Amino acid sequence: MPYNLKENFQNHINNTLPFLKNSKLLLAISGGLDSVILTHLCKTSGLDITLAHCNFNLRGIESDGDEKFVLNLANSLDLEVFTESFDTKAYAESNKESIQMAARTLRYDWFQELAAQLGFDYILTAHHADDNLETFLINLTRGTGLEGLKGIPEVNNTIVRPLLPFSRETITDFAASNKIEWREDSSNASTKYLRNKLRHDVIPVLKSLNSNVLTNFKNTLNNLNDTADIVEESVQAVLKRAIIDIDDTQISYKISEFIKVSNPKAYLFEIFKDYGFTQWTDIVNLLTAQSGKRVFSATHQLLKNRETLILSELKTEDSQHENEGAVLITNFENQLDVSLGVLSFETAESIEKLDTSTVFIDKETLKLPLTVRHWEEGDYFYPIGMQGKKKLSKYFKDQKLSLLDKKKVLLLCSQDKIVWVINHRADDRFKVTNQTKSILKIKLSK
Repeated sequence: MPYNLKENFQNHINNTLPFLKNSKLLLAISGGLDSVILTHLCKTSGLDITLAHCNFNLRGIESDGDEKFVLNLANSLDLEVFTESFDTKAYAESNKESIQMAARTLRYDWFQELAAQLGFDYILTAHHADDNLETFLINLTRGTGLEGLKGIPEVNNTIVRPLLPFSRETITDFAASNKIEWREDSSNASTKYLRNKLRHDVIPVLKSLNSNVLTNFKNTLNNLNDTADIVEESVQAVLKRAIIDIDDTQISYKISEFIKVSNPKAYLFEIFKDYGFTQWTDIVNLLTAQSGKRVFSATHQLLKNRETLILSELKTEDSQHENEGAVLITNFENQLDVSLGVLSFETAESIEKLDTSTVFIDKETLKLPLTVRHWEEGDYFYPIGMQGKKKLSKYFKDQKLSLLDKKKVLLLCSQDKIVWVINHRADDRFKVTNQTKSILKIKLSK
């Protein structure tokens, strides 16, 4: 009996991802084979999808052809589609990133922005089993810990990858048997990039040696993820004993708890890897070093202080003084130039369509003068639409803001309360309600 991708896909949704059936979904589509097939499968499975296409302007007329193809596909399937054009090369240069990393950042930032503005529950991407193997091999060749060998997560917060269990071969066969067209990215044929070299030169050899390589790889991932759960449980147990104190600026750890374990370096790696450290031998040596010895990453430092290790974020001279230039707003009649653009204020009759650059505030909740300043450690706000308060540092982490992006963030404040994380999220305490008598529209223009 021939393999039925449509039936297996629907079974996978029903058994593993049933929450998608009652969700509003944004599907990332390039126009290539994988995302086009995911679109067809979701459409025929009755999922509520809207398409989102990025034109990175990297391949000239070919990029424009991809966008036109996606627009035509959306029209033929009666689907709504959003498109966005990016100057990817300029972004990569200004942020000192590779073209691939820049495109990834631009893509996911835009998807998250769309989801937040328009109420999408999940973002679907078309990664499949072969992509997972490629990612595993890339991490393996570059050197990684257990985390890098766990593969691509099928569900990662709001990102869902419904095609992850299925091979490129079954996807290609489905397209051929159903006469489905797609766009071929000419750059995929080049072996200039490591991923393409693995795809064209290495993985075919692995498959020729063992036709069950993808199935065996899936079993390996399951075993590694089970092991990772055990590691996490063990690390959390050590952390519970080791952490002495946590505040807005630093975390203190009891050194004796690291010395007790059989492999301190492994625990130190798991605990501090997300802070950018790479000098693991030096960090292990901190346990027995003289008080005052320090190890640095690009963003943090670990300090040996008597019987403790103290983790803190590095403060640059710029960040220490950046709020000395805070701007006061004494009235709502004039526009105000800030580093992100121009702030304007006007009275509104009602709330119009929302986006991240515009907020509507209950004017009577504000107390002049207002302040525009950079964010600081310890700042918190009450994100509109959420229950309770949240530290800005945690909000930025959830939004996956880069260090550079965080450095640019400005706050609009009334007395000591945050009214608006400008261009991101308003504070619930200042929102318009049924009791609001005067609505103030505040807009950031670039």
